[in-house]
Amino acid sequence: MNHLATHQGGTAPSGLGSTLATHRVLRNTYALLSLTLLFSAAVAAAAVALRLPAPGLILTLAGYFGLLFLVHKVQNSGWAVGAVFALTGFMGYTLGPVLSAHLALPGGGQTIALALGATGTTFLALSGWVLATRRDFSFMGGFLFAGMVIAILAGLAAMFFRIPALGLAVSAMVALLSAGLILFETSRIVSGGETNYVLATVGLFVSLFNLFTSLLSLFGFGSND
Repeated sequence: MNHLATHQGGTAPSGLGSTLATHRVLRNTYALLSLTLLFSAAVAAAAVALRLPAPGLILTLAGYFGLLFLVHKVQNSGWAVGAVFALTGFMGYTLGPVLSAHLALPGGGQTIALALGATGTTFLALSGWVLATRRDFSFMGGFLFAGMVIAILAGLAAMFFRIPALGLAVSAMVALLSAGLILFETSRIVSGGETNYVLATVGLFVSLFNLFTSLLSLFGFGSND
């Protein structure tokens, strides 16, 4: 996939090959992303139905970063897709108790539906804009990475010191950063900067997951003490 045949007679075949490769990565990425979203949603629904307990902060971080490392380790092997489903399934499981907590609140179902709708609309709008305009957002990479590091540290502080206002600010920050990451990831695929559809899928899935949970926290703030 990464090595395209070229012809000595000119650059047109190379350009055509690059375009075909980009379309292939896009097609495979969106196909795998759709399947992982459905799988993660099914796992989250099962966790809600079975009233599974939250895994806790340490297990959540260990499971997430461990499986993320596994995906990168096997990204070019036959185990890559299985590792992606393991990661997205685990993230669905961690989402289950969060959804259960919101469903126990007045209007919780409406809050979840609103967050889900806003996440889908945002993703379609941002991805569609990049695909239509072919804008390059690669310059945002360093800023987005630094912003996520700050958001993680601030989120941990809000959790340990029980500061609701800081938690709300972190949710808003993560929502904005996640939207930026959707632009960044889609732009990398379109420009040929990301040629591995497995890594592209994981990047978009994590951005969607963070966007949804952040919006869920923001929309549910009014009904949550």
